[in-house]
Amino acid sequence: MSQSSFSIPYQHPFTPDNQYKKSVAYFSMEFAIDQALKIYSGGLGFLAGSHMRSVYDLKQNVIGIGMLWKYGYYDQGRKKDGSMQPEFHEKMYSFLTDTGIRFQIPMMGKQVWIAAYYLAPDVFNSAPLFLLTTDTDGNDETTRAISYSLYDADVSYKVAQCMVLGIGGTRLLEELKYEPQVYHFNEAHAVSGIFHLFKKHKKIAEVKKRVVFTTHTPEEAGNEKHDIHFLEKLGFFSGLNLETVRKISGTKGEIFNHSLAALSLSRKANAVSKLHGEVSRQMWKAFPNLAPIDHITNAQNNRYWVDPELEQARLAGDTERITSRKKELKRLLFKTVADQSGKLFDPEILTIVWARRFAAYKRPDMLAWDLERFRKMMSDTEKPVQVIWAGKPYPKDEGAINTFNHLFYLSHLFPNMAVLTGYELGLSKLLKDGSDIWLNTPVVTREASGTSGMTAAMNASLNLSTYDGWICEFARDGENSFILPVATGEDINKQDCDNLMEKLETDVIPTYYTNQEKWKQMTLQSMNDVSVDFNSDRMAREYYEKLY
Repeated sequence: MSQSSFSIPYQHPFTPDNQYKKSVAYFSMEFAIDQALKIYSGGLGFLAGSHMRSVYDLKQNVIGIGMLWKYGYYDQGRKKDGSMQPEFHEKMYSFLTDTGIRFQIPMMGKQVWIAAYYLAPDVFNSAPLFLLTTDTDGNDETTRAISYSLYDADVSYKVAQCMVLGIGGTRLLEELKYEPQVYHFNEAHAVSGIFHLFKKHKKIAEVKKRVVFTTHTPEEAGNEKHDIHFLEKLGFFSGLNLETVRKISGTKGEIFNHSLAALSLSRKANAVSKLHGEVSRQMWKAFPNLAPIDHITNAQNNRYWVDPELEQARLAGDTERITSRKKELKRLLFKTVADQSGKLFDPEILTIVWARRFAAYKRPDMLAWDLERFRKMMSDTEKPVQVIWAGKPYPKDEGAINTFNHLFYLSHLFPNMAVLTGYELGLSKLLKDGSDIWLNTPVVTREASGTSGMTAAMNASLNLSTYDGWICEFARDGENSFILPVATGEDINKQDCDNLMEKLETDVIPTYYTNQEKWKQMTLQSMNDVSVDFNSDRMAREYYEKLY
């Protein structure tokens, strides 16, 4: 770690634009800033990373507060037979600055030391970032381990991680002598910090005027909940008595709901797509005195994600150049496919990619559910397809790991099917550049937003998707994407699977091979439609206009 000079009181390193002078501290459990800084798992991190890049581009007065994970999320290795296994390796970063700041907070019945490291904005062209760790001198192995792995499977450690981000992050700002006008909690992980603020300011109104909250959860069951006495024992409420905690957080009974507390103690909140806003307002309407929930649709950073040659061709409306550049990018991706799978893919052939976190509701293997139709599609020599899967399951989610490995074993039967490991920023970029179709199959209303299809569209890939999340604000079937009808009734899985195969067999594949002119126009339309509304510069502006 570099030991460059670091001055206190901290001052934001760039002069903010006049529109964005209000000072904001943005708390997030993960940030996907660069492939080299492995402190993210998936969508939440990709979103936060793009937000921090747009902060830099627009010169907004925002700093990020996150965690420095010793082992990152995990490395997606392979067993001897090639199936995946999680591996945990220590990460070292010479580009971070040790701030020299060390302070203690009471947690888990101990006084735990927290150290703070700093990512300067010019390293990766992002907002300045402060990263907290307990892996520092003065802590024993049990407390050092709090910041070893993102989203620890042990519930006490997972809550302790949230406390380092929340209480530790608010304490860090005091150590920096830096008082932001807005505390922005990106998801409810850092909600413990709000109780620290209440202890400091002593009035709900004083807390609320400072705090805003972004919810990413599309269903009630997904909101984190714990026994309130368990949390008190860990030190979650900064020494406040439970009567006060219940009163200010909207808690009735013994179960503490993290999202409910965040909504109770914020002046404003937002969901992350238009549909998610409607779902969220419906979900929380029975609770009194909550922050009003608007929506600010997620987006991704064009500067980071877009291939410059594709962007030049888009601006010129040159579909031939888009097509030729796309084939170059496919060749680049196919080198990685060959390296990992020993299979040689052809850039002339329609290439379908499913790549994101492996989770049951995202239904990663839907394409192969009807094995007979899948085999028929995969063995068609007149209108051939190539399919690539990639993505990291949660390391303790045996069901999702089994789905990944089932697809890997299935790929042995097809020379035109590959299952790749190591889905991080670098591979994600290659896949978006090299795909013709970006397949997205979540159960409708389960995906709050989703953003992978945005960056695929920016790079001349067409979305083939169920009608959920951000897609509802973007997609026009047959014009800029291919959209499945919304399934109704009891067996939505079968309906969605049948609709997917029908769409591929009668629309997607024939269009690619028999109507290239339409394909090119759809691709250009998709690129144009995604370039402004789903660029994170728009999103970062809206956070200032609607939330801050």
